[in-house]
Amino acid sequence: MSNTPSLDFARLHNHYLLMRHGHSQGNAMGLIVSSPEHGLSGYGLSTKGQEQILVRLAEWHLAPPQRILYSDFLRTRETALRVAEHFDVPSDPEPRLRERFFGELDMLPDSAYQQVWDEDARNPDHTGGGVESVRQVANRLIELIQELEKGYQQATLLLVSHGDPLQILLTAAAGHDLRSHREHFPLAPADIRPLIGH
Repeated sequence: MSNTPSLDFARLHNHYLLMRHGHSQGNAMGLIVSSPEHGLSGYGLSTKGQEQILVRLAEWHLAPPQRILYSDFLRTRETALRVAEHFDVPSDPEPRLRERFFGELDMLPDSAYQQVWDEDARNPDHTGGGVESVRQVANRLIELIQELEKGYQQATLLLVSHGDPLQILLTAAAGHDLRSHREHFPLAPADIRPLIGH
């Protein structure tokens, strides 16, 4: 993983929970909503997504978060604020948790994801069509974890983000080649998974 910040995921000082936003209006419409222009103020949670969050909270079996950081896109913000209200904990927007930017594919049908993922499997540094590379996503997320490691000790932190960024972070934490990020079992909408190093 050359050119990727170094972090020993097996020796983290904090406990990190990764949560994907609930089903969104963009999901319902089959659209790629990856730019701040469209994602910050539009395409929030669908009715299905709101229900998913309620079910997730009712069935919560992990440690309760002490603080929540979330992508400032509307769908992740709505997800995080619902969880923060439930646990009565502070929450803050964190742009490094934003959706991966899909460049020219933004606002196109989500069937176009596959062409980017196919290229990811060949080259984690590709930026064809203005897409944010896998490595760029990994770098910003690892840098965030490094910063949190300096600021907290033995805290349970919930990071609310999007499908691709979370899968890329889990791939990095497992010590696997970034090209293989789509081989990891994906987080479904409203899923939560601990960040565990290899």
